[in-house]
Amino acid sequence: MKFTITTIAVLALSSVSAFAPTPQLRRYSSLSMAEGDFDFDVAVIGCGVGGHGAALHSRAQGLSTAVFAGGDVGGTCVNRGCVPSKALLAASGRVREMRDSSHLKSLGIEVEGEVTYSREGIANHAKNLANRVKGNLENSLVGLGCNVIEGRGVLTGKPHEVKDEATGKVYRVKDIILAPGSVPFVPPGVTVDEKTVYTSDGALELQFVPEWVAIIGSGYIGLEFSDVYTALGSEVTFIEALPNLMPTFDREIAKQAERMLIRDRPIDYRTGVFAAEVTPGIPGEKPVTIKMIDAKTKEHVETLEVDAAMVATGRVPNTGNMGLEAMGIETQRGFVAVNEKMQVLTKHDGGEVIPNLYCIGDANGKMMLAHAASAQGISAIENIVGREHVVNHDAIPAACFTHPEIAMVGPTEEQAIKMAEEQGWTLGKSQGNFRANSKALAEGEGNGIAKVLFNKDTGKVVGVHIIGLHAADLIQECANAVAAGTTVQELSMMVHTHPTLSEVMDEAFKGAVGMSSH
Repeated sequence: MKFTITTIAVLALSSVSAFAPTPQLRRYSSLSMAEGDFDFDVAVIGCGVGGHGAALHSRAQGLSTAVFAGGDVGGTCVNRGCVPSKALLAASGRVREMRDSSHLKSLGIEVEGEVTYSREGIANHAKNLANRVKGNLENSLVGLGCNVIEGRGVLTGKPHEVKDEATGKVYRVKDIILAPGSVPFVPPGVTVDEKTVYTSDGALELQFVPEWVAIIGSGYIGLEFSDVYTALGSEVTFIEALPNLMPTFDREIAKQAERMLIRDRPIDYRTGVFAAEVTPGIPGEKPVTIKMIDAKTKEHVETLEVDAAMVATGRVPNTGNMGLEAMGIETQRGFVAVNEKMQVLTKHDGGEVIPNLYCIGDANGKMMLAHAASAQGISAIENIVGREHVVNHDAIPAACFTHPEIAMVGPTEEQAIKMAEEQGWTLGKSQGNFRANSKALAEGEGNGIAKVLFNKDTGKVVGVHIIGLHAADLIQECANAVAAGTTVQELSMMVHTHPTLSEVMDEAFKGAVGMSSH
């Protein structure tokens, strides 16, 4: 058990706002703040990005804080998700670029000889990055006076209590935040050995680069790994249960993605089929067998034999065996019901608030993204200290880090059309193009579009969808606009740096009000 007691200087807020401009400095012991017979003001169960965000904001409010890490500081994002996958994408992306002789030639560059890579070196790059970020995260918690408890925290069934599963010790806490995260979902009939049939957890270890890999599911995770595998020389087959690839994406963007990320690469796909039975193989000796059935008729349609299969069929809450039932909490498929303040409800339909208990991140199912979890954690603390706060999930952006990237905020065009009809407003649409952008053309990356959806009656931005170079960075301006209620009229008059990729957005904003940027 790691238990740190520190005396440090922090900012004591002198106004009702957590972000007051003139804070005063105050010193305290991290354990002296607990009131009454409580060991801590706040306990966070889980130490992923969401739990980390909640803990840091708790300390900023002068609350004594314990984090039950469960031996997993950093959680999924840092150890088995966002962070190491970006390392694999960065390294494999360099390989793709250096092997693209026609693209290099257009820039006046020639590479002599074969471009090679070290599988082990790329895998180590991902592992080292994860360890480094994990260390930084833990250091920030300890440095700010959080008490990091190594055991997994579970509820006892009594209010204000958290038990350390490792030691059996029970702590009394004024407010508890559940942040247990999620785990990969493995469909029935799929046998995972994390060697030849694996989830994203096993894929991130990059134990080998298969000649032919089947990816079950074509969402964010599957699409990113198809990018990694094809860059490193694999052939990929997508197996998607729904009628279209990338079913959750905006349809126009999905069609662009199919052209840019699938059609010109060694990728084929099957849609409308389930991988009903997946049997692991032995690398170099025995293939992985995948029996597919029609999603509607359930009749057998095909059997594939491949070198490896990755299961990318989504994630489920990691809420099992943490004492929810003892607190009278009914879950749906493991998801915990919460209200807008992140307070836990006894059930999803007509549930009552359980006092002093909050749930954030993947476990509540509102938006399964690391940065959404962090925002929810901060919001929970705001509500704990009496400043009412609600997260605007419509303004939280998301990104898929393929080459090129895909990013979005707000509803898809299909969803926005339905919203406009139901709510009685007129939907507007404007588009910017990477092929008209000087910076993109200088990079030889002129493919892609940025689509802005807006309310014609108010001018407010409703949603934005981008595919193209550095889309994940471009989306932030758009997310801020949605959050602030900025209109396309206002955005069209804001100056964007020339020559930068941000001018793709400038073209779309100006187009929304009948202006030209070229």
